[in-house]
Amino acid sequence: MPPTLGLFALNLHSCAEPQVAARVAKLAEDLGYDSVWVGDHVVLPSPRVDPSPAEPDAPFLDPLVALAHLAAHTERIALGTGVVVLPQRNPLVLAKQLASVDVLSGGRLIFGAAAGYLEPEMRAVGVPPEGRGERADEYLAAMRSLWYDDKPAFHGRHVDFERVDAHPRPVQRPIPVVTGGHGPAALRRAARHADGWYGWMVGRRAGAELIPRVRALREEAGREPLHISVSPPRLPDAEFVRAYADLGVDRLIVVPPMGATASDLERFVEDHAPRRLGARPVA
Repeated sequence: MPPTLGLFALNLHSCAEPQVAARVAKLAEDLGYDSVWVGDHVVLPSPRVDPSPAEPDAPFLDPLVALAHLAAHTERIALGTGVVVLPQRNPLVLAKQLASVDVLSGGRLIFGAAAGYLEPEMRAVGVPPEGRGERADEYLAAMRSLWYDDKPAFHGRHVDFERVDAHPRPVQRPIPVVTGGHGPAALRRAARHADGWYGWMVGRRAGAELIPRVRALREEAGREPLHISVSPPRLPDAEFVRAYADLGVDRLIVVPPMGATASDLERFVEDHAPRRLGARPVA
């Protein structure tokens, strides 16, 4: 089956302008994209150092605030975080923010998360890079307790609470969770704790290696099949979409050229619409 298409970068560069983001999200919805996605960087190293993804003056709206804005200007399209750097966030505050977005959007949130990789950012916000994977796993489990348990509680190394509650609860039960990362620990996290895996900048050769690996880990965990989302490293065409479908990709999340003007971005969304690429449109 052909994959659906998502659209990345709805909170940065041109889409840091609220009117542009609203127009682009509505256009994507009308053209049959299944989802729009926002990135997450609280701060960026200045001056830029590898592996920072952008210059320090690149405009980056907060992902949860941006999704609340997009929720108000769309009706059907899913709203994804691609991805929240989970160890950098207080899990109870983040759970409240995400539940709020799910409520405001009528149950359209996809929660994408990862353990993070940009050490200068993590240290600036007071989170040691060491142990970030364990921290991410605990935070996710704690957030799920706050979302779904009658009496939320969690006791771990990095987060500990009981005798508290938070309402309103999410509309979706459960909120779809996708986790990112290409390393062994990240793939295990997706297989054991998520509903999907998000491969960022994964080419066809890497996809042919990583997708069977994460699916095998999923089978070992005894869970239902994993939903696979991929952002390819180059702009897709119809042949490209077919190749990713053959790899078992369920959703391609296309990444516009960084720094594109508003008009160029709208043209990109039209030129890469699902029907033009042979992807599966969503009504």
